[in-house]
Amino acid sequence: MKEVSLLPTERIDDLLTYDLKIIQSDEVFSFSMDAVLLGRFSSVPPKGRVIDICTGNGVVPLLLATRTRAEIWGVEIQERLADMAVRNAEINDLSDRLHMVQGDLKTIHKTLGHGQFDAVTVNPPYLPVPNGEQNGNPHFAAARHEIHCTLEDVISASAKLVKAGGKVAMVHRATRLIDICCLMRQYRIEPKRIRYVHARAGEEAMMVLIEGMKDGKPEIRTLPPLIVYNENEEYCQELKEIYYGGRSSLEFS
Repeated sequence: MKEVSLLPTERIDDLLTYDLKIIQSDEVFSFSMDAVLLGRFSSVPPKGRVIDICTGNGVVPLLLATRTRAEIWGVEIQERLADMAVRNAEINDLSDRLHMVQGDLKTIHKTLGHGQFDAVTVNPPYLPVPNGEQNGNPHFAAARHEIHCTLEDVISASAKLVKAGGKVAMVHRATRLIDICCLMRQYRIEPKRIRYVHARAGEEAMMVLIEGMKDGKPEIRTLPPLIVYNENEEYCQELKEIYYGGRSSLEFS
């Protein structure tokens, strides 16, 4: 592990069981299950170029780096988080393949180019900006609410970045599925795979994992649901393997 400088409120955590470390702080939004599932659900090429937008502290690129030898970019608009993402690549000796950039996803194609990526991943803010008082912590507010980008901004940016035939994978609230599918088609990303995430069997879906293909033909696969907790309130076997080793992907052949 390479030594990097830490701010007074920062700590270094283990990132699952993949011999990875991650710098986090209670002052900013830490990674959650959503990011882990996205990093294991998305289709990634064995080599090429992959980009993660709304990357936060770079957790998804770190996870993707265990599945591919591709060059991976991460784009984050918040300076504090972008700096953490840079140092997270450094601490894991991955700076040669992980390129963390501070920038606005709405304009990043002007710097990184149109249609230059084989795959795009994104764990965007889920909630519209509320009327009235918001979370006083700007980092938490931006992670949860569409302050810096809307869902349409995210999908439009993905369509600009990905090449024809490339994949765009997203994790979002299940209640936004129709919005996601409509916007994907509007921007020529054809939904191809969907997997619902349920907290427990018999409960409605709380999240959805969805992947589309740029200029793909209409056809979608609905994969088996992912149940987080079993009857003993423990992680299901599939999730245990994702978190603690034995399984690097949520993909189905």
